[in-house]
Amino acid sequence: MPRKKAPKEGAKHAVNPHVEGLHAEVLEQPICDTLELNYMPYAMSVIVSRAIPEIDGFKPSHRKLLYTMYKMGLLNGARTKSANIVGQTMRLNPHGDAAIYETMVRLARGYEALLHPFVDSKGNFGKVYSRDMAYAASRYTEAKLDPICQELFRDIDADTVDFVDNYDNTMKEPGLLPTTFPNVLVSANMGIAVGMASNICGFNLREVCKTAVARIRDPQANLLATLPAPDFPTGGEILYDREEMAEIYRTGRGSFRIRAKWRYIKEGNLIEIYEIPYTTATEPIIDKVSELIKAGKIREIADMRDETDLNGLKLTIDLKRGVDPDKLMLKLFRATPLQDSFSCNFNILIAGMPRVMGVGEILEEWTAWRSQCVRRRVYFRLGKQREKLHLLRGLGKILLDIDKAIAIIRETESDQEVVPNLMIGFGIDQVQAEYVAEIRLRNINKEYILRRTEETAALEAEIADLEATLNSEARIRDIIVSELEQVADRYGADRRTTLLFDAGADEAEEEDETPDYPVHLFLSREGYFKKITPQSLRMSGEQKYKEGDGPAGTWETTNRAELLVFTDRCQVYKVRCAEFEDTKASVLGDYLPGKLSMDEGESVVALCLPGDYKGSILFVFENGKVARIAAAAYDTKTNRRRLTGAYSDKSPLKAVIPVEREDLQVVLSTSDGRALIFSASQLADKTTRTSQGVAVLAAKKGRTVAGAAVLEDSAIQNPARYRARTLPAAGALLREEDTGETQMTLDL
Repeated sequence: MPRKKAPKEGAKHAVNPHVEGLHAEVLEQPICDTLELNYMPYAMSVIVSRAIPEIDGFKPSHRKLLYTMYKMGLLNGARTKSANIVGQTMRLNPHGDAAIYETMVRLARGYEALLHPFVDSKGNFGKVYSRDMAYAASRYTEAKLDPICQELFRDIDADTVDFVDNYDNTMKEPGLLPTTFPNVLVSANMGIAVGMASNICGFNLREVCKTAVARIRDPQANLLATLPAPDFPTGGEILYDREEMAEIYRTGRGSFRIRAKWRYIKEGNLIEIYEIPYTTATEPIIDKVSELIKAGKIREIADMRDETDLNGLKLTIDLKRGVDPDKLMLKLFRATPLQDSFSCNFNILIAGMPRVMGVGEILEEWTAWRSQCVRRRVYFRLGKQREKLHLLRGLGKILLDIDKAIAIIRETESDQEVVPNLMIGFGIDQVQAEYVAEIRLRNINKEYILRRTEETAALEAEIADLEATLNSEARIRDIIVSELEQVADRYGADRRTTLLFDAGADEAEEEDETPDYPVHLFLSREGYFKKITPQSLRMSGEQKYKEGDGPAGTWETTNRAELLVFTDRCQVYKVRCAEFEDTKASVLGDYLPGKLSMDEGESVVALCLPGDYKGSILFVFENGKVARIAAAAYDTKTNRRRLTGAYSDKSPLKAVIPVEREDLQVVLSTSDGRALIFSASQLADKTTRTSQGVAVLAAKKGRTVAGAAVLEDSAIQNPARYRARTLPAAGALLREEDTGETQMTLDL
């Protein structure tokens, strides 16, 4: 046996443990080679051939099914059993009858997953808004193509798209369907590939066609003017944010919120929900409401049931006496799938490569692709008309002497010599001679031949027009625009999903439901936090702290107040007082790093009450610099609990002081026993949270800031001694009478 080679680093070895006493050769293959040779082809196949739609708006499974139905004559014919369609589709799609039928179900009118379904269905195809309503077996249902499919297959036989071999090379199928409208934006599509995904929301057909026309005529046209927002077959209301939608249109990524539609029936004291978000179903909604009722978080509902019938979706909520339906629905929107978000990821295959594109870029790609389809159609028709003109010109030469043509045919002894003799006798080519030879005897008369040859002038004019079209990009665009306008007029429908522009006002009402009352806040140096009511504080004794811990700051505020908790990792956590339980002085309180799920090793540096975010916040750093940041920089529209880059990381943070008035006086204490008083008005607001600020303490080797406090909270008796007129300043040595009983520390 040859000696085994030393294994390469990272190689995998295969040895049969059941073979004893035999020397087996070890097969070596690095794991990276295994992934590249075996897994990467599979991953690319899933991306290109299954999960990601192409510019025509279809995945291969959709395209194979629709083309099979088209070849079966189901565009204009009667319905046939779905099982028959599934069987025929397996000639193009070998992934099994179940997968094919599921594809048909999603495209069917009865399932209601598309704004414009492509399959005209009969029977039970389930519902997109129901998780448990199963579709019937394929042997029970019937289907044919919907009339809108005429726009998918228009001129498909005129060489508008390329055809490729099917999986066993026995027939041809189209690589794309020559859709006359941007179906990629009209039909919602979702796919999960390997390492990437696609999630395209549907848009209103009429609005998409109008937008495509506007973009063709003006590449800088505003998309939002003609295409304000997506549209869903299940309706609902979009909580409209113009900036948010513009970002989605620009990048192809982002999310927006959509909520259910409802009405209050006063006679029965009940709420009817008749449209729900596209992203959910009735069963999860009912399950979540039941869970909230059992947990005691919702007490206003007496009963909830699903009353969906042939007339459409309907969820009914029976209310208890005296319940405000508007406030209840706001609570349900926040706590249940009755309000959900749709995450957009406009990932589309362009020339076999996945690309995430915005709406404008998608329309540009579709227009370029559609231009090629129209150009190929015009070129195909041009070739046909040129062939016809060529034949008519040969027929015109026969007109000069019909008797001669008859004589040549009559005197020719062999059938094979008829065509050559006509070619010689009239100076025509073989194609023209074949055409003349095939004319029936009854048509060999001057009237027939004159009538046919009169078409020559019209053909020549048509050919010239087709050639001019091929040479003019503007005429190609005009054809596309004309077809888009026809589609919009013929198949366009009104929006189903409405836009809610004042959603912020509804969300503001959430604050009113939070109980509001005075509270005292206590923070210890190690990060323990307590919220105590004034009544409890009066009845309590001394504040309890861990051994070695002590007070870092106290505040008086209300239960609805928002807190900013700054940490030593340059992060800030936003939290409301109402999220903490009322407690007593005799307990340690909540440990903020654990309560706020901070990173490991992260600790609290300061706590601040921003109020209504109208003022500013001073950040005092150890190196003597102070940054004044507008409080609005920490006011976010979303419910984000943590913001990174909360302040500059160039020097350790010593204090955080809210600025509610311009004449606020701040005292800095230094490491060499000095004090410096300056006014907040001497500093200008910075819009960037990570600003390093300006130097307030004059630089000197070894001198640093030890702490900071508001002048009113300090023990200084003679502030004029320490006040600085210009900055930076060195301050003055702290006198004994200004130290108070306790020396200034970095307490807030």
